[in-house]
Amino acid sequence: MAATTGGAIKAYLESLGSGVPVFRDGPRQDQAPPFAVVTEAESIGLTPTGNGDYGDPNATLQITEIATVDLVETARIKTGAATARSAERYGLAESFAHALNHATLPAHPARVTAVRVTGMQRFPIVDNRVRSSITVEIKRALLAEEVVPS
Repeated sequence: MAATTGGAIKAYLESLGSGVPVFRDGPRQDQAPPFAVVTEAESIGLTPTGNGDYGDPNATLQITEIATVDLVETARIKTGAATARSAERYGLAESFAHALNHATLPAHPARVTAVRVTGMQRFPIVDNRVRSSITVEIKRALLAEEVVPS
């Protein structure tokens, strides 16, 4: 079981069998593309519905957490003195987005009630790398250990 949202997304994406390594918060030094990076807790807010009695200290609070999955790929491979071919795996980012939308994230330590992809953006090529960013909204329970210091 993963300890965090980022870990749960990492475990889920790696289980898809794409062969793309997934990292939390950043790749290893000198990691060759393709790879994905999960950034969790970009935004966290209380879910306005489904939060029961705010006067009950034991009530389960439902939150909405925003995470981002960045897929980095090599854009082109040189094939000759003046020629190159595309190295990008077209459709890979879309397949990640499709798989994440409505996923259950079974490795998450909290009860996840909904996962929704809210957007995907492809950025211009820089340093022969293309980056696609997938924004994911996760509705889940807020764990007591996330707010109460141990």
